[in-house]
Amino acid sequence: MDSFRSSALQAFENDMVIHLAEFSPPLFNTVKEEQMRKAIRFGISRADKYGFNFKGPVRLYLELMLLFGSHFDTDPQYPWTNEILTKTNIPQMERAQQLYQHIRDYRSQVNGHRDEYTLRGLKNIALFAEQSLSVTEDNFTTDVLNQITLIYSEKAEYIGDEQQKILIKEGVAAAYKYDISMLRGRVLMIILMSAFGHRCYDDPLYVWIANTLKDERITSSSARAKRLENKASTWLNHVLDYFNKQD
Repeated sequence: MDSFRSSALQAFENDMVIHLAEFSPPLFNTVKEEQMRKAIRFGISRADKYGFNFKGPVRLYLELMLLFGSHFDTDPQYPWTNEILTKTNIPQMERAQQLYQHIRDYRSQVNGHRDEYTLRGLKNIALFAEQSLSVTEDNFTTDVLNQITLIYSEKAEYIGDEQQKILIKEGVAAAYKYDISMLRGRVLMIILMSAFGHRCYDDPLYVWIANTLKDERITSSSARAKRLENKASTWLNHVLDYFNKQD
């Protein structure tokens, strides 16, 4: 039986590699197959925690990881995911359907036709390095909220200020954890968490973030923040190039 389960799990993993490559080609092309398999195994384990062990619900869980980050289930930007997942007294297929309905609502309001709002938001993040910072220490939270709205207004409106304030607090804590104390570096960390998920710094889909933050060869806070900014620009440009070629 153990051998059968292992074989079935491997077959499902192989199917998900193909499915997720089609679900999000630019992310898959950037992550590559080996790392995507690690993300799939991580997702299967997380889904099982919530009683998701049917193929359909697990596949949906993996799709949510690609949409919102691997730790979407605890992300303050998407509180509805945790609310639904933790209702384990409700059958998994019913919970999966509830998640799917929320995703449809989110995508209609936040992504736009042919993901036009999302692409504009990603372009704005890519331009962050070229812009002067309009955030001050005295009005940090308010200024960051305004910055997030300027980058991706549709998403900011959908999530709301209160949930984003929670994200901002988490972002500041994460920045200090990785010795990024300068103002611009803290804002960058929050923007990345807003775009790629609140725990993008340890997400198997975005290992370039973790690798940069943990690189012991970088010895100064400003250098680490600058390297992270450059890596983000490179990653975003790869993704945007893909969409430009589709037009």
